Parts: sequence; C-alpha cells; structure tokens
Amino acid sequence: MMKAHETVMSWVTEELRSGRLRIGDHLPGERALAETLEVSRGSLREALRVLEALGTIRTSTGSGPRSGTVITAAPEQALTLALNLQLATSHVQHADVYEVRLLLETWAASHADHVGGDWSDAERTLALMDDAGPAVDEFLKLDAEFHIALSRSAGNPLISTLMDALRTSIADHTLTRARSLPDWERTAERLRAEHRAIFVSFREGDAARATELLRAHIRGYYEETAAALES
Repeated sequence: MMKAHETVMSWVTEELRSGRLRIGDHLPGERALAETLEVSRGSLREALRVLEALGTIRTSTGSGPRSGTVITAAPEQALTLALNLQLATSHVQHADVYEVRLLLETWAASHADHVGGDWSDAERTLALMDDAGPAVDEFLKLDAEFHIALSRSAGNPLISTLMDALRTSIADHTLTRARSLPDWERTAERLRAEHRAIFVSFREGDAARATELLRAHIRGYYEETAAALES
C-alpha cells in the first residue's frame, strides 16, 4: 500500500508528466490538495518538504504571485544533495568526481554547437574573472560558471545540470585545494590564459582543439593541487 506522502509525490509527478502542471504553476492550497488526495495535512506537508528538497517546488509565505507553493525546475539541487551524502559516507571519492567532470566536459566540447552556440555568458564570465583579482573564492565561483556556460553549447541540459551539481557538492573541497597552492596569483593568471584559449577554440569551432585544451586544463590543475596537498 502506498504511503500518504508517496501518494502526494505520485500525483505531482503525474500532473507534470501530463502537462496539467507546468513550471511556474501554483499547487492548490494545502487544505484543498489534502482533501483531493485524501491524505492528512501532516502527510501532505511531509511530501512537500521532500519535493522542495528535490528542487521540484518552492514554498514561500506572504502574498503575491511568488507566494504559495510553486512548481520549479532545479534538478541540480537533488543531485547535489545525493552527491553530498555519497561523499560524506566516502562511498564516492573526490577523485571520482574529477574523473566524471573530465568525461562530461570533454564530451560537451566535442559535441558543442560551435557555429550556432551562444558564447555571451562565457565571455562575460571571463571578463569578470579578469576583474576578480586575487580573491580565491570569487575566482572559483566564476570559474565554475565559465565551465558550465561552455557545457551548455552541447545542447544537452543534463550535462550542464550534472556539472552544476558536481561543482556545488565539492565547492568547499575545491577551495581547500586552491588555498593549498604556494602561489595562487601565479596559478590564477595561468588559468585565465588557459580559459581564453579554450574559449577561442570553442567560438572558432575547433572541436578537436577545444577538447584537447579542456582536458589538459582540468587535468593540469587537478594534478597541481594534488601535489600541493601532498607537500
């Protein structure tokens, strides 16, 4: 027999699948929805909390169009939560995340729409990175945005979603690795140059070079920070 909160989640899933609910729509009020599904309001609240953690809905108090329970689309939130738990239990290692990231990004580079791609987000992020100065945390945030922007050019939303989840889940670990470097400013300057070369290869449609540069960039930085941590 299906539990009450599973009934609620099943209903929301079917409503989304059928098109009766879409991103941005509001769910019915708590009392009405509980009566429709014949579940207690406590079970309904439990299910809504799960859906919010999964990034399917957003609940806001107050009045106005943004209040209430709204259907959203943030699948990276659920993926990040699951990955954080896997990392916390050591079932997944940070080296595993690095290998998956390498696989995803090089695939995106080799399958990018180099002719029709929109490079404005990546180019804007590069400019902001030039202005970021020596602040490690700000640089790393922009670095993540740059790589995710490039991955979108492959036209596969799951790739950029997975990358977003991967990078969010290891943000603290990434910051620790960066701070272990003996000369961050020198490393950051090299990374900026590598980013520029990667960007140009994407924009010019040189898939082979984009893939090669991206692989060397990711691997080189990982190996540099690994050596710094060991020493």
